[in-house]
Amino acid sequence: MIGRFAKDIGIDLGTANTLVYVRGRGIVIDEPTVLARDQETKSIFAVGNKAKDMVGRTPGNIIAIRPLRDGVIADFDTTERLLKDFLTKANRRWGWIRPRVIVSVPSGVTEVEKRAVIDAAISAGAKDARVIEEPMAAAIGAGLPVQEPTGNMIVDIGGGTTEVAVISLGGIVSHRSIRIAGDEMDEALIQYIRRHYNLLIGERTAEEIKKQIGTACPLEVELSMEIRGRDLVTGLPKTVTITSEEVREAFAEPIAAIIDAVKYTLEQTPPELAADIMDRGIMMAGGGSLLNGLDTLIADETGMPVHLTEDPLTAVVIGAGLALDHFEYLQRIMVGPK
Repeated sequence: MIGRFAKDIGIDLGTANTLVYVRGRGIVIDEPTVLARDQETKSIFAVGNKAKDMVGRTPGNIIAIRPLRDGVIADFDTTERLLKDFLTKANRRWGWIRPRVIVSVPSGVTEVEKRAVIDAAISAGAKDARVIEEPMAAAIGAGLPVQEPTGNMIVDIGGGTTEVAVISLGGIVSHRSIRIAGDEMDEALIQYIRRHYNLLIGERTAEEIKKQIGTACPLEVELSMEIRGRDLVTGLPKTVTITSEEVREAFAEPIAAIIDAVKYTLEQTPPELAADIMDRGIMMAGGGSLLNGLDTLIADETGMPVHLTEDPLTAVVIGAGLALDHFEYLQRIMVGPK
């Protein structure tokens, strides 16, 4: 009876955003992976959207914390608190029943890091917790035939990590996980503006610039945008205009690292599977894949067709949700308690 009412939950525990999928209901939560904590009382002030709004705007005693760094848990206690809050929201209707949870993790994490995620989920209220590697979840969410004996290549660019993998027969054949993704692009942009304009901007401004005029390829008509920050010489607020060409220059290094990861993975792929990828193309997912022109640049660099998933931002959590629907069938590609 309890098993019939229990709502299994899939979680994309990302560096930038956490998405929660409830079996039978779909995606119910899509909020930033941020908490605001009072340093004096150590109490949690806000979680998710409310905490994100406070980034860069809090008084001295309240700090905004991102408990994950580069896709892995950097602060166990706050991660547990975050998961507890999201699980409570997602499981509100049947709060007295502990759900079964699948959490996505980067493919490059260690067994210790996987154990930390499982422990955090169980401590947050899960009855049973397993982890599924992000590229596998993204491939399932993108609708790739991961169980067939054909090569499927997925490039998942998130906030903290870029996951590149070739999948066949329900397993990852070759993969590359690098801790360079959307956050590193933001940081590269912050440093570029600091060097060239003596202007200090925050993470929120950098992310907004990336969304508005960020590009990986030259545009026919370059875009521009006014940005505000603090002048490092005078200490006063200042406004400057930055162009998409300058943003592209700032992004050059992290984008080159992502392309190198794609090429490395292709080099490690058996010839038969590489031929399949040449026919089927490379599938891209994750928020970073939405950068204007990035798919075109990867296609030019690899000589292979590149496609975006229908909804890059939700591919991983949908994949985790589909794994819930076929739990027994997909059990061998998930990792659980030893």
